[in-house]
Parts: sequence; structure tokens; C-alpha cells
Amino acid sequence: MPASLPNPADSTEDIRLALRSWPEVETYLQTCKGVIIPLGSTEQHGPTGAIGTDALTAEAIALEVGRRTGVLVTPAQAFGMAEHHLGFAGTMSLQPATLLAVMQDLVLSLARHGFERVFVINGHGGNIATTKAAFAQAHGTAASRGLPASPHLRCRLSNWFMAGPVMRQARDLYGDKEGHHATPSEIAVTLQVEPSLQSKQRDLEDPAPAGPIHGPDDFRRRHPDGRMGSHPSLATADHGASIIETAATALSEDLRSFLSDP
Repeated sequence: MPASLPNPADSTEDIRLALRSWPEVETYLQTCKGVIIPLGSTEQHGPTGAIGTDALTAEAIALEVGRRTGVLVTPAQAFGMAEHHLGFAGTMSLQPATLLAVMQDLVLSLARHGFERVFVINGHGGNIATTKAAFAQAHGTAASRGLPASPHLRCRLSNWFMAGPVMRQARDLYGDKEGHHATPSEIAVTLQVEPSLQSKQRDLEDPAPAGPIHGPDDFRRRHPDGRMGSHPSLATADHGASIIETAATALSEDLRSFLSDP
């Protein structure tokens, strides 16, 4: 059974795994078996959005969830499955099999140390299917290796942009101009997290509507500026702060429930 939640952290730095020593992690595991992995992507986000949007948003929300719950947050996995965006300069993608192997290895590494609840906060829709497959494979591998954490190992994928309260807020703020890619809600979060990005904001023409895509060249042909029905020029840093609050509240509740599951 997973141990109880630790106390909420006093500062963001307190819950970053990268800033802990190994003895500190061992001590942490005496009171909590949970850990958060931010998962993003490095891909185009339209003519004004940062290429690191999905990783920036996932990490920002993960750190806020960690601060509220006291659960450790790993460094962000900034590369995801973004093959369909490779028609745009700067995109860096992992093939599905590569991402599956990476996520499985990360889960198994954590399970070896005694972590039993792996909560992945994801910022990119293209990662969903592969990450769920990685979880299934990790469970089987952990059992076959006889890892002590195996009987209680649980993994959960939480897509911050699909949380009910976040989707309702985006609809209230942007209506049908939210679109499907390079959305104002995700761009707003990046404006809050990295103020320098505000200088890139400008009004844009109506984008191509969302629809089926068949590979990177077809994506570039159908959506020549990278957006899918979205108007990111509507985003503001204030919106971003509010969206982070909404997402962190919803995901913190989800995480607490996850940690208490038998």
C-alpha cells in the first residue's frame, strides 16, 4: 500500500527530484510512494507559439501540483511522439516505439527504488496512446523482474488540457476559437510561465479548420501555418495564471485519490 501524502512543499524547489540527494529520496520514500513525471513534446505551435509549449505547460502544472501535495516531480520528459509535426522547422520527435521504451524505462527505474504510484502529467495528445501502452508493458516487466514495488505499482496518465474544469474554462474564454492545436489555452500558460514569449503575440488570420491528417507533409499542406482551428492571439498571461490554477486544483485532487487507491 502506498504511504500517506507528505506535507505540501514550502517552495517549488523543494519538490524537484533533480534538486534532491539520493539519501533525501530514500527518506521521502518512507512517507510517500508517489512521484510526478511531466511529459511534453518539442514541436511547432503555429507561427507565434513556442516549440516547447507542451513541455513548458506540463512542467509548470506538475510543479504546482507537486507544491500543493508535497509529491516529488521529476525533470520533464520534453520529447514526445510528434511525427506529424515534422514538416515544420524545429520539431523533434520520438517514434512511438522509442517513446514507449523511454516511458517504460522511467517507470521501471522509479519502481526499482520503491515508488508505487507514477502520475504522469501530459501536455501533448500525441503521447496518450503510446504512454498507456508503456504503462501496460512496465507492469508486466516489473512483475517478471520481481521488483518489490510490483504488486502495488500503479501508473496514471493525466492530460491537463483534458481535465473537465480546464476544458470548460477554455470554452468560456475562447469558444470555438480554442481549436485543436496551438490553442489559446496552452499558449496562455506559456505566456504566464515565460513572459518573454509575449513579444511574439500578434493578430493572425483565420486558421485552417481541424480535420484528418496523414503524415507531416499532409499536415503542412492542410495547415500551412501549423494551427488547427485555433486563435492563439486571444491568449493572455492572466488567462494562463487562471488556467494553471484550474488545472492544478483538478489534478491535485486526482493525485490525492490516486495515492489513496489500494
